[in-house]
Amino acid sequence: MDPLALYIHWPFCVSKCPYCDFNSHVRERVNHTIWTQALLQELQTASLTQKRPLSSIFFGGGTPSLMEPQTVYSLIEEAKKLFGFSSHIEITLETNPNSFETQRFLDFKSAGINRVSIGIQSFEQEALKFLGRAHSLAEAYSALESAQKIFERVSFDLIYARPHQTLKQWEAELSHALTFSPTHLSLYQLTFEEGTVFEKKLKKGDIKALSENMSSLLYEKTQEIMNHHFLPAYEVSNHAQKGQESRHNLCYWNYHDYIGIGPGAHGRIREEHNEKKGNYATQNLKLPEKWLAGVQKEGHGLETKLCLEKETMFEEALLMGIRLREGIVLETLKRISETLLNSLLARPSLKILEQEGFLVKTPTHLKATSKGMPILNAILAYII
Repeated sequence: MDPLALYIHWPFCVSKCPYCDFNSHVRERVNHTIWTQALLQELQTASLTQKRPLSSIFFGGGTPSLMEPQTVYSLIEEAKKLFGFSSHIEITLETNPNSFETQRFLDFKSAGINRVSIGIQSFEQEALKFLGRAHSLAEAYSALESAQKIFERVSFDLIYARPHQTLKQWEAELSHALTFSPTHLSLYQLTFEEGTVFEKKLKKGDIKALSENMSSLLYEKTQEIMNHHFLPAYEVSNHAQKGQESRHNLCYWNYHDYIGIGPGAHGRIREEHNEKKGNYATQNLKLPEKWLAGVQKEGHGLETKLCLEKETMFEEALLMGIRLREGIVLETLKRISETLLNSLLARPSLKILEQEGFLVKTPTHLKATSKGMPILNAILAYII
């Protein structure tokens, strides 16, 4: 039985970071009772077409550590009742250092959380200020120290390739991060996404992005350091010790089914228990107030639900799977369409990329090499 994952989106933040293009919103007050009821209602509606046990749950945002632990507990218990849990289910909560308290972490653990991902983003105070983070360096250290004492599985995020950052600076910061003996690290290069404050500043010339050459050098140095510490990249930006990979994110990248609830959440689900069998892409209303009104009226906050064509599924599976170190499983593509797979493998552009050392095809996988991984977008544009 293929895995089924559940994503729960909490859209609220204390403040909006200038680089963030996620569906996050700042509100003075949040009625946690009403929001708990709405999330539970949408979860119940989503369960009507799915009869498989959950392999993972991920509370994302926004800042889901701003949720009441009782809300988290209620959602986990309801999910268990509605779907059932596979053995060794992974239940992750994203958290920010400024919403951290030791007792709160203990309460989240009691609620059922067994993995946390901390948005530290930098171990330099000036960088935190530049990134618009609401926490201090001291708060980052406290949150990480407490999390590692309370939870067996802890990950944290760092953002690099910041304006004016040098190889020496990043090497020192990453080496410092490794002194905390992480088993999982998410290392993202700074991007200037459309509609963000940083993108507007970039257009005005107030900030300047690093050159592509420097970004590539930083990426290569990152791989070198992480491999040396036995934390290789299992996906473009995610590094882990063997066995410590995020099972939830692997569900996305391996193109398995997942349910999304909460404002702006999206899902990919296969429905087999009604007259409209098929594979669907779901997208919820983004604005929290509109989503809430939708749930209260209809039992869900769906904005769109589209039946996916084979061509779309094939392209999505390829886009996701090629990001993995092991690459895309050819059998996954074959299950979607053997005709489309044969067409892909016969393309001259694919042969050229293999000959140039950017891609490797094995009997079971198609994967990017270490040479190809930094330019995945260009590779995909060439073969799709």
